[in-house]
Amino acid sequence: MRPAVEGSPAVLRVDAAIIGTGQAAPSLAVALAARGERVALFEGGEVGGSCVNVGCTPTKTLRKSARVAHLARRAGEFGVEVGEVRVNFAAAMQRAAGVVEASRTGLLSWISASAGVTLIREWGALSGRQEDRFVVQGARTTVLASRIYLNTGTRPSVPAVPGLDNIPFLTNESVMALGERPEHLLILGGSYIGLELGQIFRRLGSAVTVIEAGPAVARREDPDVSARIAALLAGEGVTLLTETTVEQVAQATSSSPAPALELQLRHVATGERRQLQGSHLLVATGRLPNTERLGLASVGVSLDERGFIPVNGRLETSVPRIWALGDVNRRGAFTHTSYQDHEIVLANLSGGSRTADSRVNTYAMFTDPPLGRVGLTEREARALMARGRRFLVATHEMKHVSRAKEESETIGVISVLVDADSEQFVGASLLGIGADEVVQVISAMMAAKAPYRVLKEALPIHPTVAEFFPTILGKLRPLA
Repeated sequence: MRPAVEGSPAVLRVDAAIIGTGQAAPSLAVALAARGERVALFEGGEVGGSCVNVGCTPTKTLRKSARVAHLARRAGEFGVEVGEVRVNFAAAMQRAAGVVEASRTGLLSWISASAGVTLIREWGALSGRQEDRFVVQGARTTVLASRIYLNTGTRPSVPAVPGLDNIPFLTNESVMALGERPEHLLILGGSYIGLELGQIFRRLGSAVTVIEAGPAVARREDPDVSARIAALLAGEGVTLLTETTVEQVAQATSSSPAPALELQLRHVATGERRQLQGSHLLVATGRLPNTERLGLASVGVSLDERGFIPVNGRLETSVPRIWALGDVNRRGAFTHTSYQDHEIVLANLSGGSRTADSRVNTYAMFTDPPLGRVGLTEREARALMARGRRFLVATHEMKHVSRAKEESETIGVISVLVDADSEQFVGASLLGIGADEVVQVISAMMAAKAPYRVLKEALPIHPTVAEFFPTILGKLRPLA
């Protein structure tokens, strides 16, 4: 099959229609076509979803530019003499855009070369049924499909702050289109996106203030980890305002040389109010599912109270032959969970019994150094102790890791949790050099359901961060 001719109505009968091209969709489409199926792939925006276009690819590329600038400023610590470090912000942004373009072009070429896949560059929505097939309606193309896969992802959630609609605020999507460096970037939201971008822009030369309504930034993490992340960012000059809400946003009336915004802030505990000015405002307060335009009611697909699509472990929705993959199913808002969703679907279509119910929650926050997380936090483990569970815990400071000392990257800590009865790992939290990679040692052990003694007695490589797991596991003690 070939793409529908633009400008002329078309009706396609296919085995599978996929709406959205997030991380699960292209691989699923190509794999289904390789099985001999006819596949229609709808995308009204840029192919590749958030990860390729506005998420992982551009931000991690820009993160590298920011890290190089940071290391250049530290060059003297390593016996390297450099002159004044100057950041060419436009060049850094152009580099990120170039990597995005190359990734997107490669993805398009791969899809186009896959016989059996028709890429329809239109927004697709369900529009009832026709006999035993689902109807998917685009702007010009109608598809009749036996099966439907939804992979439409999420978008930034914008809070109802008075005045916000009247200013050109940024989101994690639009911030990647900036051509000039913000003089003072105000960030509303102190979770993962806000903290990652806050550090990046601070290292690129912007003044940065993060405003968080809760008692701490990265508050999903254990308090000790959250405090370390806050100290890391504050040490680099990022201003963190916690327990602070924004009551009003407006254009500033000052004579600042940069176009300025003015925020009216209120401290949650004391009620004290203050004003804060900045050149740009980035809103990073959460995500909303892209489901409202999908026509789900026309075929009876259920939504939860936030608009996400509930699915079972096989990623099936409330309607047979319709699946939801990726962020819209609320089973992990990550590129890696979305990609694994397509693997689960393919395995089960081939007669398997793979399920997302057994998936261990694994993720990273890509500050520098990064945070790597898998499984339970200590706070979650303590809550389970009230039901009779027993846990062992061990921690090890990064400043005592040889590799970290050798590279002058001693910020952070390693913490592991073990079930005292089964002796299997149940969680780990790593903040420090290579944490996003090293934490996967623990996630692999958890997937294998291997007792911790397997890792404790394994032969590690020196000098690495992972070599300290036997040492760390020798310090296990009951979690209090």
